[in-house]
Amino acid sequence: MTRTHRHRVVVTGGAGLIGSHLCDWLLDRESRVVCVDNLSTGTVSNIAHLRGRPDFEFVEADVIRPLAITGTVDLVYHLAAPAAPTHYRRFPVQTLEAGSLGTRNALRLAWANGARFVLVSAGGVYGDPQHAPQSESYWGNVNPVGPRSAHDEAMRYSEALTMAHRHSRHTDTAIARVFGCYGPRMRPDDGRAVPTFITQALAGQAITVSGDGSQTRSLCHVDDVVAALLALADSDLAGPVNIGSPAELSMAHLAERVRALAQSASPITFVERPPEDPQSRRPDISLAAERLGWSPQVSLDNGLHRTITWFEIQAGPKPAPPVAALF
Repeated sequence: MTRTHRHRVVVTGGAGLIGSHLCDWLLDRESRVVCVDNLSTGTVSNIAHLRGRPDFEFVEADVIRPLAITGTVDLVYHLAAPAAPTHYRRFPVQTLEAGSLGTRNALRLAWANGARFVLVSAGGVYGDPQHAPQSESYWGNVNPVGPRSAHDEAMRYSEALTMAHRHSRHTDTAIARVFGCYGPRMRPDDGRAVPTFITQALAGQAITVSGDGSQTRSLCHVDDVVAALLALADSDLAGPVNIGSPAELSMAHLAERVRALAQSASPITFVERPPEDPQSRRPDISLAAERLGWSPQVSLDNGLHRTITWFEIQAGPKPAPPVAALF
């Protein structure tokens, strides 16, 4: 079953990486968009190009409080949660509140309007996985009191609450588990490998790789992630469904690709690895391919090139070299 796209869509966390790109794509599909964000980790610059459009509304609000959205709502995307290590470690309580109270309020908004609800969860629900690739049937290996627990358990609770709503209140819900999203509009200070490596490479600083760099991740460009989220909303699939790239690469290799694409002479150095840093993250995307007809289309080098170019633009032109004095 395929649905037509919705006319009025609420996007919580709409000023973040995925949320802002999602707003762009929804507006291109002629939806009216209500972007909700408290700007704790999202930024106004991500949606500045949309301000003033009659089909776009920005509401600065915290989802842990009831959402005062008036008028008809046809679809709710819930992305309001700190996703980057720097942010969820700095704001662990707020992260857990966004996953619990925030998800409750977003679900209530969808339920009250008879709207479809799409929870954007993360591969963190699998913790430090003992099986690879991770399929949706895998329950995970999560430390509930570890350094990553605020994020991982917030996502797991969000999923549980979403399924409870679906079963007990018949809310039309879906769950997406996103792996390794990257692309333009990432914050340089969010602690993830891609923006960290790019920022260091462009500045000529040492590119710092944790541990020996053998740990692996699967990276998926934000355009591919958004395409999957749109397809999920248009389907009748409840999920959870993994959204990511089945291609796995080591952090050492990622640092080398960033350095080469940025045409940087930065050395690559190795630093202490954070505790409980997962050794591997690689999704099984068979369900997304079968039910949504989706698979990533943006190659790693293409996606990194786009992201590096965006970071270069944000940094502005490099100062001209000093002119030698004439005597």
